[in-house]
Amino acid sequence: MDLLLLSRLQFALTIMFHYLFPPLAIGMGVVLVYLEGMYLWRRDPLYETAAKFWTRIFGLNFAVGVVTGIVMEFEFGTNWAAYSRYVGDVFGSALAAEGIFAFFLESGFLALLIFGWDRVSPRMHFFATIMVALGSIFSSIWIVVANSWQQTPAGHAIREHVINGLAFPRAEVVDFWAVVWNPSTVHRLVHVWIGAFLVGSFFIMSISAWYLLRNVHVEFARRSFAGALLLATISSVAQLVSGDLQAKNVFEHQPAKLAAMEGQFRTEPSAPLYLFGWPDEKARAVRGGVAVPGMLSWLLHGDSRRPVPGLDELAPVWGQPPVWLTFQTYHIMVGIGFLFVGSTCGAAFLYWRGTLFQNRGVLWCFVLAVVPAVVANELGWVAAEVGRQPWIVYPTLQNGQPVGGLLTSAALSESVTGEQVLGSIIMFSIVYLLLFAVWIVVLNHKIQQGPEEPHQSGPPDKGWLDAAAELARHTESLTAAKSERRP
Repeated sequence: MDLLLLSRLQFALTIMFHYLFPPLAIGMGVVLVYLEGMYLWRRDPLYETAAKFWTRIFGLNFAVGVVTGIVMEFEFGTNWAAYSRYVGDVFGSALAAEGIFAFFLESGFLALLIFGWDRVSPRMHFFATIMVALGSIFSSIWIVVANSWQQTPAGHAIREHVINGLAFPRAEVVDFWAVVWNPSTVHRLVHVWIGAFLVGSFFIMSISAWYLLRNVHVEFARRSFAGALLLATISSVAQLVSGDLQAKNVFEHQPAKLAAMEGQFRTEPSAPLYLFGWPDEKARAVRGGVAVPGMLSWLLHGDSRRPVPGLDELAPVWGQPPVWLTFQTYHIMVGIGFLFVGSTCGAAFLYWRGTLFQNRGVLWCFVLAVVPAVVANELGWVAAEVGRQPWIVYPTLQNGQPVGGLLTSAALSESVTGEQVLGSIIMFSIVYLLLFAVWIVVLNHKIQQGPEEPHQSGPPDKGWLDAAAELARHTESLTAAKSERRP
């Protein structure tokens, strides 16, 4: 059994399943802030009803996300012990920061978000919602920092450590902020955030469109859909700009990855941009492809005649990633991105015209659109991680040679066998299928149950502290009145 392949498959299984939920939490958190903010501004109970309903869905996603995320922490020490030994100082500091600055913030205010509706004032609850949303965003910051460092390492030094008489290289932090602001952090972080906003907003629009098609909870669904559509439209357009900047960053720091993404086998001027095709690594060409001549050169250099390095030049230095998988996942992701630009801008136009919610065909499209939103997020990570192979920590180039990286084949644990990894894959598959089934059942129950009917129970500004103060004043006035009546 191929231990390297099985270990990579195991990690891909666990992280791709886990990554179903954090983008939902990030995207839905932004929409929750919008809904509660609108309630405080307009005092419309319908916004509060919408916020309460989506908070219940948010809590379910948060719980499953936490459970599935714990598994990966153990995998670093079981399957990838050599990797953990090499990057522990760098990766550990980022994960520690994520726990201290993000997870505690998010989980600390989560109880107020879910259970505090009638126990704290609306303003305090709105503050808790903001803190939970910021906590999920801060969590993504430190995870992306750790992953970006693997793509474009900075702020570290390679030093040898001796363990049981054996010397091992180890990356140690020498400049923490250089680690944080490594060359790809900002580009990757913005790209991840926008992708999460798209997943969260399309998730909300999917459920809202379903209610509209069934003609139930109509006004609630209209408000929810409108708020999510606003976020989705802005995010779809912003993702085009972010994707262009990210591609240029990859070209600068990981040129072999970009060549694999674009199917650029040969260095040539006026490099074409393939819209689709079938890369053939043996023939060193893209078969059946449709390409725009000179477009790749123009996107990367601003000049359609300048050459773009191909894998014939880059692979001897950086190694060659698996081209077919990198190419296809990247192009499907980009294609879905353009689809979202058209669909959200078209829906926004129909909303402006006042005909969106009467168009059942469009609503059905949005019921199903959450699937490609999730797929695009997953495929983006696949393209990024497969494209950096054969490196698990990408090297830097010095005097024309890669220096300081760690090969994926050298990152495996010495004491784990292929049979053990295969057994864990089977076990994780069964557990995750059951967990996914539970998530679907509970989610369906909450959707079928629907939101509560909007109601106004007293002045909207009064939480339990305000109510207690008013009760004390009322009791005091009654006591004073009784005292005046006594002879």
